[in-house]
This record gives sequence, structure tokens and C-alpha cells, in this order.
Amino acid sequence: MMMDLFDSSGSTSPFPDLAQRPLADILRPKILSDVIGQRQILGSNGPLSTMLDSGVLGSTVFWGPPGVGKTTIARLLAQETDLYFVQISAIFSGIPELRRVFESARIRRDNGQGTLLFIDEIHRFNKAQQDSFLPFMEDGTIVLIGATTQNPSFELNAAVLSRSQVMVLERLNIDDLELLAQRAEAEIKQSLPLEPAARANLLEMADGDGRSLLNLAEQVFAWKLNAPLNQQELSKRLMKRAAIYDKSGDAHYNLISALHKSVRGSDPDAALYWFARMLTGGEDPRYLARRITRMAVEDIGLADPKAQEICLQSWQTYERLGSPEGELALAQAVTYLALAPKSNAAYVAFKAAMQGAKSTGSQPPPKHILNAPTELMKGQGYGTGYAYDHDAEDGFSGQNYFPDNMERPRYYVPVERGFERDLGKRLEYFEKLRKRRDG
Repeated sequence: MMMDLFDSSGSTSPFPDLAQRPLADILRPKILSDVIGQRQILGSNGPLSTMLDSGVLGSTVFWGPPGVGKTTIARLLAQETDLYFVQISAIFSGIPELRRVFESARIRRDNGQGTLLFIDEIHRFNKAQQDSFLPFMEDGTIVLIGATTQNPSFELNAAVLSRSQVMVLERLNIDDLELLAQRAEAEIKQSLPLEPAARANLLEMADGDGRSLLNLAEQVFAWKLNAPLNQQELSKRLMKRAAIYDKSGDAHYNLISALHKSVRGSDPDAALYWFARMLTGGEDPRYLARRITRMAVEDIGLADPKAQEICLQSWQTYERLGSPEGELALAQAVTYLALAPKSNAAYVAFKAAMQGAKSTGSQPPPKHILNAPTELMKGQGYGTGYAYDHDAEDGFSGQNYFPDNMERPRYYVPVERGFERDLGKRLEYFEKLRKRRDG
């Protein structure tokens, strides 16, 4: 029988004595073995377990999405190692507060007590602030544990990274979230009033974020229900957690990389998925239009010259229609690119030509292809011996157009795909003619 969610005082909370504490705080693990997920660092052979077994805890940076246990693990590490726990946020702290923290840590060290300094959002500190950690990390005044949702290699000083171990924390999977839901039910002494499909939908709504799941579950527990909700009813009452997407951060670069590689890998379904993920995350469609045009140039090239044209047309269509109608034109371009024949031959040739241009310095063109508008220049041999290709029987003179003392290189090597197959045949034809002329 479903528990009545109203107590005698009229409160709608199923746990009135805990009304001032969020469920996520109530269920915060008390020991490391209670942490759900993160076996890659907390397992028997994981780096954190190895540190604890050796009795030496080094400075560490936790890199991972929100709601996966970064703060909780830091607290428990201090507990396990008898270090004094200090937590600050880089969003609200500056140099003056850091000085106070370091001075207090120094006094504790002199009295035989170590300090674990946990800095949330550590990537928000600028270079000068990050540099201020270094002497205190080096002399053992603090053990630094930083938490960041951004790629540390982009956001943290090399000096800080060299003195720390970076550990990656992962999104909680469905099994982890189910275990967390069961812990919530045990704490509240009540099952979530949801049908199986609705329960599965609730776990998906959390999107790998344990804190988000507990917040959602807290709302469900607080409803006065006469029967379990089905999936449709749950969707009406709760909104899915917004996907993590920072248009200037790590998620941005990860998703555009996934889109680009899906197009390169000729998988239109995957390409459309990542394209949609970026749009739903709030990405500017104009940025996507520019990037897919680059894909046409870099990965399709002359194997299908029409690909670039389609990208430019879809970009122009978006500019005229705007969102959301214009996004369909971009989606069509993404689909076309994924299915187009692929070639980076022109891209590789251009890079090789750039390298050749740098390595050959300032060597001049051969004189026979230089214009000679003055008698002085004619006297210097400018234009002498130039063969006008249109006068040749087959329209090809076969002359050398590279510097005289430069060995003829081969930059462009077309692939046997799409239109480049025809270009390869043309290149082969001209090479035969050139050899015949040389002979």
C-alpha cells in the first residue's frame, strides 16, 4: 500500500525531519568504499587506492563532469589520511583568501597537522593565482586536490600539472544510478512511485549525474500519488536534465571532433547525431556551417567538388531562413558530406607544398617563365625559350616550372575515388607527355 506523503502537521515532505537537508547531502558517502562508480581510480589497483596503501597522498586534479563525486572523494581522502580539510571555490576566492589559507596551513604544519586543500573549479584561477600554490605544494604545507570540468591540459599551468596527478572521473552509468536510487529508497524507507519504464526514464533524465538523480528523486518522493506513474506521466511532471555543453570548453571541442570524424568515417547517422547534440547544446549554427564547409575542403576535396558548393549553399540558406528552418539545410549538407567519396589528397599536397616553399628559401622561378616587359630584362634572358602551351599539338608543352636547381617534387597524389579518379587519369596522361618531351 502506498505511503501517505502528508504528515500530521500538514507538511508535504516525506521526510520532514530532514527538510532542511537535500537528499544528495543526506546520502553523501561516509567512507571511500561507499562511493558509487569511479572504480578506475578507487578500485584495488586504482591510483588513489595505491596512494592510500603506500601512505603517501600526492597532489591530484580530478577531471570530470558535475555530479560524479569529486568533492565527496576529496573529503573522504582527508578523512582517510587525517589531514585537515579546507574547501574553497575558485569562483569566489582570490589571492587574499589564498594567503589566509596558506598561512593557516603553515601553522597547522608547524603543529604537526597536514592540510588537504580542495579547490573546486580550479581552472577558474588565473596563472598568477595558480602559481601561488607551487611553493606550498613543494614544501608539503598543503596537499592540493583540484576539481575541474575542463580539460586540465588546456586550463592549468604546466607547473601545477607537473606536480600533480590528473585522475579522470567518469559519468555514472545506468547501473550506478540504479544503485544510488536504491540507496535513496532505503533512506526514505519508500519505493519510488514509478512503473519500471518510468523508473528507467528517471535514470536517463539524470544523464550520468548522481546529484541530479537525487534531486529528481527528491521531487518524485514529495508528490502525493495514489498509484505509480507511467513514463508519459513522469515526462509531463519532470524535465530532462540539460545536456552538458560549454560552447567554449572541452565539451565543445569533443563534440565537433566527433562530428568531423563521423563525417570522415562516412557514417551519416552518427554525423547527424553529433550535429544535433551541438545544436541542442546551444551551438551557433553559423559555427557549424563554417566547420562543415571546412570538412568538405579537407576530407572530400576534389573527390567530389560539388560537396563544397552544397555546404556554401546550405550556409547561405541558413542565413536567409534562420533557426530552426535553416538548420535542416545544414543537416542535409552534413548527410551529403558523410556519403560523399573522401580524399585529403589536395590537403596533403598543399601541406607538402607549404613545407617545400619554406625549405627552398628564395629560389627564383626559371627565366623562361618570367615576363620581359623591358629590353634590359630580355637581355637578361627573361622569357627566352618559353613554350606557349596552346601552340603545342596536344596543348601541353611539358616545360619545367620549378626553380632550375630544384628537383621536381610530387605533391598531389589523387585517390581512386570519386571525381579524383578522373583527375588521376589526367595527371597520368600529362606525366606520359612530359616524359615523352624530356626524351
